[in-house]
Amino acid sequence: MAEKPLSSPPPPPAAPGSPLARAERFVWLTARVLEQRRFAYHFLRGGADPVEAALTAYLDEDGGYGHALEPDLRGPVSQPLHTAHALRVLDSIGRCGGLRVERICRYLTSVSTHEGALPAIHPSQRAYPSAPFVPVVDDPAGELLSTGPVVGTLHRNQVWHAWLFRATEFCWTAVESLEKSHPYEVHAAVAFLDSAPDRPRAEAAADRLGRLVREQRLAVLDPDRPDEFPVADGYAPGEHHYPHDYARVPDSLARGWFTDEELSRSLDFLAAEQAEDGGWPLRWRAWAPGSALEWRPIVTIEALRTLRAYGRPLDG
Repeated sequence: MAEKPLSSPPPPPAAPGSPLARAERFVWLTARVLEQRRFAYHFLRGGADPVEAALTAYLDEDGGYGHALEPDLRGPVSQPLHTAHALRVLDSIGRCGGLRVERICRYLTSVSTHEGALPAIHPSQRAYPSAPFVPVVDDPAGELLSTGPVVGTLHRNQVWHAWLFRATEFCWTAVESLEKSHPYEVHAAVAFLDSAPDRPRAEAAADRLGRLVREQRLAVLDPDRPDEFPVADGYAPGEHHYPHDYARVPDSLARGWFTDEELSRSLDFLAAEQAEDGGWPLRWRAWAPGSALEWRPIVTIEALRTLRAYGRPLDG
């Protein structure tokens, strides 16, 4: 019988009072099991299997994900936004492939609109609570907001499925026709463009999109003067977006939209946002105590991952 390989030794503990140590305490105090497992994977040399096992609790029989995986949509029913969240988790642990993703693609096919795209909210959500800023309608249109990140994640992992053909064309049309946008739609466009197979086309579209972001002042370029940048219609007061929100990793196409100084100030601001309890705050409207509590560990993990991607110290 083959000898079972030894697991990697745990990393040395972060220095007391360091951003990572404070965030770790916050996660153990407040996070769902999934986010605890994700934190362990990304920062404590934890394995991918426990993350995948925790994610399975949100899986529905139709191959989609529900059960408030995306905390602003409550209830058990599968939703495109939940399923996009699941794909991001699988992507982050190197497990975005195989039978599980094949089942996800079948679910995506079943809920797509006539354009071959995903609605932000499927009407099945009507029976359960959801945030007031994500209204449920009976015949929703396909949206870049929900489709772009899913298509980008699948392409990044070289997943090939019939659903992707029309969904990819929908994303190209949506991105290349944007004239007036808002930050979350731009995030979705970046998620698509960063992994779209046609790289020259993606680079051209990203260049145009970056000019739009700057012209419409969708990114706060000076964190000391946020009031000089408008908040998008329907957003919460102070729900600004910063360069690091668009360019979460250095090799994102959105990185080229900002100068080194602009990005450095943005990362300084992100690091300084860590709250006294060790977690990062929400900038959008908190509409229910449970959803806000569940979101903050997710936001905290992503803040740490962004800072680490840019080489910012976390454990000293």
